[in-house]
Amino acid sequence: MFERFRQGAVDVIRGKDSLTVEKIKQVSKLLDECVQRGQPRIVFDLEEVPLIDGAGLEMLLDVWDRCLKRGGVLKLSAPNPLCREILSITDVGPQFEIFGDTLSAAGSFAR
Repeated sequence: MFERFRQGAVDVIRGKDSLTVEKIKQVSKLLDECVQRGQPRIVFDLEEVPLIDGAGLEMLLDVWDRCLKRGGVLKLSAPNPLCREILSITDVGPQFEIFGDTLSAAGSFAR
């Protein structure tokens, strides 16, 4: 299950499930709520996400693009080694700012 919470002016999405086609609908709903707010500032915390499939990667790229169009940004935090490798070998990782932890990612919006 995934959840959304606020850390200051930043929306954080966190979950313990794999980011796969089965979970896209739930996660997309949370992300849509964030994108609808003016200039979205979103951190997707991957610390406890065990796996990302093609549908999950596509959704992240779509939300990243929608955020940019609204003057905002989607950042990633704390990907585990497997998720980091998936982001790297699919060449999706370079699209995002990736931080070691959620606090650093959320704090980066203040710069």
